[in-house]
Amino acid sequence: MSDPQSWVPTDPRSAPTREHVLSGLHGLDEGGPELVQLLTPEGLRVDDERFGGRVADVGVEELKGYYRDMVLVRRFDREGNALQRQGELGIWVPLLGQEAAQIGAGRALTSRDMVFPSYREHGVAWCRGIDPTALLGIFRGTDHGSWDPLEARFHLYTIVIGNQCLNATGYAMGQKFEGRVGGDSETDEATMCFFGDGATSQGDVHEGFVWAAAFDAPVVFYCQNNQWAISVPLEKQTRVPLFQRARGYGFPGVRVDGNDVLACLAVSRWALEECRTGNGPVLVEAFTYRMDAHTTSDDPSRYRLADELELWKLKDPIERVRVHLVRELGVGSEFFDSVQEESDALAARFRAFCLAMPDPGPERMFSEVYADRSARLEAQQADYLAYHASFGGER
Repeated sequence: MSDPQSWVPTDPRSAPTREHVLSGLHGLDEGGPELVQLLTPEGLRVDDERFGGRVADVGVEELKGYYRDMVLVRRFDREGNALQRQGELGIWVPLLGQEAAQIGAGRALTSRDMVFPSYREHGVAWCRGIDPTALLGIFRGTDHGSWDPLEARFHLYTIVIGNQCLNATGYAMGQKFEGRVGGDSETDEATMCFFGDGATSQGDVHEGFVWAAAFDAPVVFYCQNNQWAISVPLEKQTRVPLFQRARGYGFPGVRVDGNDVLACLAVSRWALEECRTGNGPVLVEAFTYRMDAHTTSDDPSRYRLADELELWKLKDPIERVRVHLVRELGVGSEFFDSVQEESDALAARFRAFCLAMPDPGPERMFSEVYADRSARLEAQQADYLAYHASFGGER
């Protein structure tokens, strides 16, 4: 971790110099000696005494599956970005660069576990069996999410920064109170909550930590530290690595290479198992990087240097798996070509679905608001229909 003062110019009236920025960058880009890594940026498999055994079952076929996951997720993410630029979506929240952090965690979950996402967890949604087209309504403004959270074991996206940590903690407390923890490995459950480094500056996150610690809630707090809270660098938010904050609440924290899908899988498996057996909560800091804008309404060139982006491109989560598959495991071009074809077909289906989405009528505001329709809601709908009819039914 670099010195937080390296981001502060001597003259408060002046902007940070290139040297200030790069000195801070080179201090944080490796993640420090605590970083758990099993696959280097060069595609070499390395061991970790504590977590290496957690992925002993991962062979070439499993690794090919994770590669496929990441490629497909990145492809529809890029398509979502393009659709917004073409006016088909109101906004898009890209995950470019964070594929390994999400696929590794997502594939560690069992069908019994519950997930509380923020608004960038397209890869985790993919792992929970949610079709990418189900995400489009959120960003096109036609719905708040079209899947059943309990059936998918994946909550609807949360737009309010950090609020999902309170929801996740409450749900995990319920899991414990109902005896779904620490009894049977075939039935035990855990909760996983996803948020970014910027959310750690929100009170909701810390309130979630306090309650989870006090009640030993089986929740994995999974922080994707992508280095930037919109335009605010990590150095402006904390004087210590984020995973070390867990100590203040009395539970363990681990920093993992968020661009290493194997390490993310291993650490997530361990953290979830800790929670299912009653040893939660756990904080995981996935040390990664946001390769694109915060959202499509953001311009990252205004606050970060191209040098920084180029440095992190060398740590691309997909490329390191590809290199490992080719050089170490002898996987041929046929596999990669087939994945590319599949990703292009997914992108085409994603685009076609978006373009064909009907605009909901204004009467939609009265539907699915409450579980039981009230007399007031009925009266409001009747007033609207009368008003609507006065214009000949034209919208």
